[in-house]
Amino acid sequence: MQYRQLGDTDLKISQLSFGTWAIGGSWGKTNDKESLKALETAMDHGVNFFDTADVYGDGHSEELLAQATKGKEDDVYIATKFCRAGDIFSPDTYSAEQVRSYCENSLKRLNRERLDLYQIHCPPLDILKNGEVFAVLDQLQAEGKIRNYGVSVETIEEGLLCLENPNVKALQVIFNLLRQKPLETLLPKAKERGVGIIARVPLASGLLTGKFINTHTFEKDDHRNFNRDGNSFNVGETFGGIEFEKGVELAQNLSWIKDGRKHLSSAALRWILDQEEVTTVIPGFKTVEQVEKNLEAIHEPKFTAEELKNLAAFYKSEVEQHIRGPY
Repeated sequence: MQYRQLGDTDLKISQLSFGTWAIGGSWGKTNDKESLKALETAMDHGVNFFDTADVYGDGHSEELLAQATKGKEDDVYIATKFCRAGDIFSPDTYSAEQVRSYCENSLKRLNRERLDLYQIHCPPLDILKNGEVFAVLDQLQAEGKIRNYGVSVETIEEGLLCLENPNVKALQVIFNLLRQKPLETLLPKAKERGVGIIARVPLASGLLTGKFINTHTFEKDDHRNFNRDGNSFNVGETFGGIEFEKGVELAQNLSWIKDGRKHLSSAALRWILDQEEVTTVIPGFKTVEQVEKNLEAIHEPKFTAEELKNLAAFYKSEVEQHIRGPY
């Protein structure tokens, strides 16, 4: 495992880390015993950073992380998020009183005295423009409740706006082979400003594992069922905003990237790791097998200049026009 500095913070985190949305809920059936084994497996392989949120299973993923990292609080960093437990469009959700409540509840569930990274969870652009929430986070940081703060964003515009705040230390962005737009301006600007990049939805909600056929059906409580067209939240969070059947076709057309590599998924993660502006990539998981398969990405051969050129051209000609939702 290699470790990369999260922007200009003092956190040095594993280049491949994990997100815990899937073990919290909204990804079909889960098993806590298996989830804990998978977390332990990740840490045994050198993973020292996990991303979660207070709404993942109504706090359940935070509770699982508390169990898994007990006694390792100084060695394993946790990033969590807030705001989506309330009305994300209401300024009241971002008030000092409300944010403090969110923060303290997460600390309690995580059984920690301080959050390593506290992120606003995909707030509307108007909230970011208003900026008052950043003053609230500054106060919590001054009190020692949070170590650093950042923002999980949906669009390039939101990300660039956040970079204007010198205290924003990390941006979490949707970034994968089917969602390459951040490469154009956001990632270079973040590097210039000393802001870390956390790449989420790196496998396009499973499309880039290559395991789906276009007739696949998902469980009722899986967001790939109920949000596949953006009916519950930004469509970009599901399959990167691409219509499922089209996404299956595009993934099949990318199958060549696993030549000389073990899997389509590990190759897709390797491509993200090859982008120098990215601090860490956070695939999800529900099983030990999925953790181990994703970790193979760190050992995969880097992409050649010719491969990178072909992937950029493929995105422009075959993918970009099919992305739905603001990004």
